[in-house]
Amino acid sequence: MAELKPRIAEIDPVWDQICTEARQAAQDEPLMGGFLHACILHHKSIEKALSYRIAAKLASNEMSMVVVREMVEEAYAQDPALVQAARADLMAIFERDPACHRLLQPILYFKGYQAMQAYRVGHHLWKHGHRDLAYFVQMRVSEIFGMDIHPAARIGKGIMIDHAHSVVIGETAVVGDNVSMLHSVTLGGTGKEEEDRHPKIGDGVLIGAGAKVLGNITVGHCSRIAAGSVVLEPVPPCKTVAGIPARIVGEAGCDQPSISMNHMLGPKD
Repeated sequence: MAELKPRIAEIDPVWDQICTEARQAAQDEPLMGGFLHACILHHKSIEKALSYRIAAKLASNEMSMVVVREMVEEAYAQDPALVQAARADLMAIFERDPACHRLLQPILYFKGYQAMQAYRVGHHLWKHGHRDLAYFVQMRVSEIFGMDIHPAARIGKGIMIDHAHSVVIGETAVVGDNVSMLHSVTLGGTGKEEEDRHPKIGDGVLIGAGAKVLGNITVGHCSRIAAGSVVLEPVPPCKTVAGIPARIVGEAGCDQPSISMNHMLGPKD
């Protein structure tokens, strides 16, 4: 008879750190204890905590928290890439946002992170033919977080959406990995076209506050779009564009604009 080996507990340093931060926060702020236990400390993994947090936010009189939570947990069970993307988004915010001092913060407080994880569940539902459920998620994300992301849009991992208010991403938009954008960004169309009509954003792009990228155009990898710009033409890789309409004003200034988060135009720009 084969010898049974003891099961080795799975090591998850990210989740362990989040739980440590939650315990410290509960000790520092006893009035927050119930909230921290409900959102973090009662759960055994980051995906369980996220399913609870998303359900708590999206639930309404029309759909209970229990039903929404079951929907999220089923999506996570069917597609582990959702959890991998959630982790990548979390680390992106922790590394790029100077206002983020703990891994705990985005899960509990940052609507850009919460909305992105809810969108990812909606996109999963869309891909698997549950269109009305996906539209429900889109509606609730828009109502609760002020972000309107069509569930058919394709968005990579390692995404940071800072402040996140009034972000609009259209149906046929594609966003690469490691992209950073600020509030009031629109990735939209230019009319009533029904085919492929939204922007394609490359990896590592930085999009400033209030920028509008319109039409089926490509924004090359590691480029920068200055705040308030209206982009109507393709952007080559590793360039900075600014203005209305946007024009190339210089190089991107670094290899990874979305990570450096430098929005300033240099002397040559």
